[in-house]
Amino acid sequence: MTTLPLISVVVPVYGCKTCLKELARRVTQTIESIPAELELIFVNDASPDGAWALIQKLSRQDARIRGLNFARNFGQHRAITAGLDHATGDWVVVMDCDLQDKPEEIARLYQKAMEGYEVVFGKRVHRQDKWLKRKGSQLFYKIYDYFTERSSDYMIANFSISHKKVVEGFRSMREQNRNFPLFIQWMGFATATIPVDHCARKQGKSSYNLKKLAILATDTIISQSNKPLRISIQFGFLISFISLLYGIYLFIRYFFLNQPVHGWTSVMVSIYFLGGLLFSNLGILGLYIGKVFNETKGRPLYLIKETTGDQDGTQLD
Repeated sequence: MTTLPLISVVVPVYGCKTCLKELARRVTQTIESIPAELELIFVNDASPDGAWALIQKLSRQDARIRGLNFARNFGQHRAITAGLDHATGDWVVVMDCDLQDKPEEIARLYQKAMEGYEVVFGKRVHRQDKWLKRKGSQLFYKIYDYFTERSSDYMIANFSISHKKVVEGFRSMREQNRNFPLFIQWMGFATATIPVDHCARKQGKSSYNLKKLAILATDTIISQSNKPLRISIQFGFLISFISLLYGIYLFIRYFFLNQPVHGWTSVMVSIYFLGGLLFSNLGILGLYIGKVFNETKGRPLYLIKETTGDQDGTQLD
């Protein structure tokens, strides 16, 4: 008798309550068609629309569906982390709850993984997001690649399937600042991408506005790269070198060409310029110190208020 593989599907939930029932139905049908056993984990990231009550209902109706309810909103990538921490499958799928990722594509991700890959990402060739979100995502990855000296694809997000050993590696990474696809790509397992259909959002709107994208970009770059510090040092040396050359120029003008230097404008401009530069450098340094401070606190990545399915009670991690 052949044992079917167990596929865990991790879904962070925020603001898409009306999608969950259809999502569960389509995921179930897709996994059964592979064929494989299913473990569907909904992680409720303090969704304001009462999604937890629906997750509890779905879990009572189908023992394969489990739910984790956060004590408060911890963010999408920590919700993904919680789901991966509790997943037991041979393969683990991560997808969004808004049905922009088509559950039917899971079968194609799995088929590609069977060719010998340990991670397969879905590439959204025709993204159905708004123009601002697409451009913001594209700009984020360009800036990120510059500072980390990597090559990323803004058409790739969370939708993926990973072998359990990849998930085990991810679990060992407990940094406070988290980004699921970047962590997976950093680990270096055999990875492939396939084009997948990307659907328009059926409910609500993305919680990632321009301000949040800027904060995410700053936090991710600071946590993944020290290049801003190196650039700051290099720029400081450049300013010092230019100042030295300008000082030599003024010295030659005054003592050899008998041309006195008049006015305070250049002096004041230089003072304000250098003062602004110093404050900028201190700000960059302060960001790094702040990240170190957050890591040394040792706080849990998330707090689980309650669970459904085969686990009960409050859990901390």
